[in-house]
Amino acid sequence: MNAFQQLGLQEQIVESITKLGFTEPTPIQQKAIPVLLEQTTDFVGLAQTGTGKTAAFGLPLIQHVDINIRDVQALILSPTRELCLQISLDLEKFSSGVKGIKVVPVYGGTFIGAQIRSLKQGANVVAATPGRLIDLIERKAIDLEKVQYIVLDEADEMLNMGFRDDIDFILKNTPNRKSIWLFSATMSPEVRNISKRFMNNPAEISVAPANTTNTNIDHQYFVTHANQRFSTLKRILDFNPEIYGLVFTRTKLDAQDIAEKLIKEGYNSDALHGDLTQAQRDKVMERFRNRSLQLLIATDVAARGIDVKDITHVINYELPDDPEVYTHRSGRTARAGRSGICISLLHTREVSKIRTIERIAKAKFSRMDIPSGSEVCRKQFFHFTDKLLNVQADHEEFETYLPTLQEKFADISKEELIKKMAALEFDRFFESYKDAEDLNVYSNAGAGAGNKRSDTSETLFINVGTTDGVDKGGFLQFIHEMTEVGSDLIGKIVLRETFTFFEVDKACVPIIFEGIKDKKMKGRKLRVDVAERKLSDSPRGGGGGGSRFGGGGRDRGGDSGGFRRRDSNSGGGGSRFGGGDRKPSYKRGRSED
Repeated sequence: MNAFQQLGLQEQIVESITKLGFTEPTPIQQKAIPVLLEQTTDFVGLAQTGTGKTAAFGLPLIQHVDINIRDVQALILSPTRELCLQISLDLEKFSSGVKGIKVVPVYGGTFIGAQIRSLKQGANVVAATPGRLIDLIERKAIDLEKVQYIVLDEADEMLNMGFRDDIDFILKNTPNRKSIWLFSATMSPEVRNISKRFMNNPAEISVAPANTTNTNIDHQYFVTHANQRFSTLKRILDFNPEIYGLVFTRTKLDAQDIAEKLIKEGYNSDALHGDLTQAQRDKVMERFRNRSLQLLIATDVAARGIDVKDITHVINYELPDDPEVYTHRSGRTARAGRSGICISLLHTREVSKIRTIERIAKAKFSRMDIPSGSEVCRKQFFHFTDKLLNVQADHEEFETYLPTLQEKFADISKEELIKKMAALEFDRFFESYKDAEDLNVYSNAGAGAGNKRSDTSETLFINVGTTDGVDKGGFLQFIHEMTEVGSDLIGKIVLRETFTFFEVDKACVPIIFEGIKDKKMKGRKLRVDVAERKLSDSPRGGGGGGSRFGGGGRDRGGDSGGFRRRDSNSGGGGSRFGGGDRKPSYKRGRSED
């Protein structure tokens, strides 16, 4: 007997999920499904990604829906297109044995007319991203009057991405709902506020302490210099030849840049980010799901909704600023009871962040040594030999060529043949790692190490700030577009209204000076100088009274935080911004929806 039947699900639904291989419910499914089937109540379910939340709310929804009514009875909100589409596909599979149920996904990035036509043909369940749903509401293309059940999936992520006002608007436009089912990985204050404002005494179920990571994940970190981050990534990939993983980056620009570099070096990878069209994103995801791709390089927003089995590794090319984001990233591996590895690439000033994540996410990290060239070669060599021994050579076609092969290799010994095969496979590989440098940083890089002045980085000042529409992600993109210096070479960033201090690898300082030289923004000369003190040495807060530049002014804002600049030769002239009348659009939107 299928254990799902004991939860109270109808026979047709159990038959459908049995065909999908579902026989034992996960903890969140076991606890949530009976409650959602038996009661018309508001509900809060807390569980990490990869624990089966979609089935936990999807199966009860299918059972509650009246197939004789063609109006929208259930509404599922999710933060991204990928997750919206994934939920829709999952519900269609879950309800394959129940005739008459129609699930329609609506999301941005694709033609709205086709979605409107699908809705007019009738839908019992709509899976939607908030932005597109509001667009449909304002066009009067969807009627929510008969919606009885609303699911807020990945509620914490929707709020983190700026959808609070949208959620408020949608909930106010569903006056006849019976219940709200909120599912989240964390119970942040924002999520708790939604619960208090719109839910009536909700039943609450948690299958893991708040903000904790999956215990089946091995959390590792490697420490290297900032300008060696990409080389370290390649070294780790080569040391794990069977890797099937996700690499997370801070920005869309980084994702595309790293993917292109890896492809050029022969790695089977591609990028997933918000600048791709929906058709391109679907194609990339399809290639990743069928393992035509071994590596997917993605931003956090684009990766929401990726539910792919057997991901072995998640790699943080850079640590996220928010520990909760780390929890979401790492949760892409070790799904459905499997084990996985989450790797973070750090430079020396970032190690203290690991201690913060350990404390908040209740996860223990292990510092690992970056493999040497000889270790990588050894690992690859034995991987090749194992693959050779396990290859199936029983095709009848081979028999045709066997006499010719025996004749050609008649005078070659077994040992010599093995050497030739190894040389054919590994000569180029061995050559590339013959003189490989040690990428590890062996100095004491524990908590507090960032308070020491580093010989490998410099702190720069530039007269670009938040009034120019720049946030941290936009600033990284701005520097890259101006100078082609990647974000992996940029350290700490301190944004003020009219200027910014940022750390950069010393080798990049001349490149940045040259890139900024003769550039303008809104008719104002861009200026970059070297600060006299490191960011880690600066006192907290503003008050530049003790600074040479503390008196204010467009280029010399008073909130310098105790920094001084050394003169440089940058400034003047025109640029790709012309006369400076173009306002750069580096401020990131609330989502990629």
